[in-house]
Amino acid sequence: MTLVVFLSSLLSAMAIGVPVAFALLFSGIVLMYYMDIFNASIVSQRLITGANTFTLLAIPFFLLAGELMNAGGLSRRIVDFAIACVGHVKGGLGIVAVFAAVIMASLSGSAAADTAALAAILIPMMRDSGHDVPRSAGLMAAGGIIAPVIPPSIAFIIFGVAANVSITGLFMGGIVPGLMMALALVGTWMLIARRENVEPLPKRSGAERLAATGRAGWALFMPVIILGGIRFGVFTPTEAAVVAAVYALLVGMFIYRELKLSDLYRVFLNAAKTTSVVLFLVAAALVSAWLITSANIPNEIGGYIQPLIDRPRLLMLVIMALVLVVGTALDLAPTILILSPVLMPIIREAGIDPVYFGVMFVLNTCIGLITPPVGIVLNVVSGVSRVPLGKVIWGVLPFLAAQVVVLLLLVIFPELVTVPLAYLR
Repeated sequence: MTLVVFLSSLLSAMAIGVPVAFALLFSGIVLMYYMDIFNASIVSQRLITGANTFTLLAIPFFLLAGELMNAGGLSRRIVDFAIACVGHVKGGLGIVAVFAAVIMASLSGSAAADTAALAAILIPMMRDSGHDVPRSAGLMAAGGIIAPVIPPSIAFIIFGVAANVSITGLFMGGIVPGLMMALALVGTWMLIARRENVEPLPKRSGAERLAATGRAGWALFMPVIILGGIRFGVFTPTEAAVVAAVYALLVGMFIYRELKLSDLYRVFLNAAKTTSVVLFLVAAALVSAWLITSANIPNEIGGYIQPLIDRPRLLMLVIMALVLVVGTALDLAPTILILSPVLMPIIREAGIDPVYFGVMFVLNTCIGLITPPVGIVLNVVSGVSRVPLGKVIWGVLPFLAAQVVVLLLLVIFPELVTVPLAYLR
């Protein structure tokens, strides 16, 4: 019954337009009343405790790094580098989009920010080249959701805090699935590009490629510093976020010289606004997470799926189907924060690697970012490219199908994540 009380109050609040963070607080308070343990001081203390976590400091700094990258010219140079490398191939601009998405994913970890940067630069070029614009917009959206899977990832930080799972392990575990997502998009795009009568870009000379690599060198060195530092224990993921922000600031201001002092107020303000939304949502969700545990809801749900505990692949398939459905209606962070405290005890009881599950969970919620009716990334692409949302949804369908196939492969063959993870940990 506690599960019904929690879900009905949460969904009712969201149905009338209450923001997700406040809906989570409301459902937590309703649950406290139902359990006859309501105490306003508990709510306030848990809210403060939820936000007062050292690990969460990584979120504002990675968001700031993304803003500084876009304002300081790092993102544009990455796209120019990708064009120089593969722009001459049939359907090359689409490959450039995926290639650039992978590199940018290893810098900021924000799907919306990376997608906006890619769409703003590449969609006008693809339109001028004669590519189908809604299909191109769909590719940008599908490429943008690689960002939360390839480290550093804000989504992994949120999941790690909410589910008490190693964030470093999640970072390392996301590398192979992220690259698989990219390969699936490239293969799908190449099949589509065959049917388009579009001339590829002229092939760049060796000197031009070398020059493009030199211009992008400082930007390309950033993921080496971040991932290498985390992998070899030089700094923690939280400290890596600070390194990323400082690096992007110094490169943008003193090397590329595109970031001006007058730009800093706008950049810091944008990062602060996004941070406030994310961290309040995390804090509110952790209040609900504590109450979910107190109300014994995980055991209640575990009773329903107890027959699957001894069949981990089937259990994963059922849970992934559930997360996929929830992800069509909720944004990435709320999905993680609501479901992870409920599902983690079941995952541990079934003997499934928590890091593997975290990678799969985040990948699944990323697919929700390009799935209607919410589809946050679809709305970003629609706004930047000025393509109606309905056409963007139609354009993303083949790429959405490709990402779902990757998800199914990783469910059926968990070794694709766990074996590389054993070497990267």
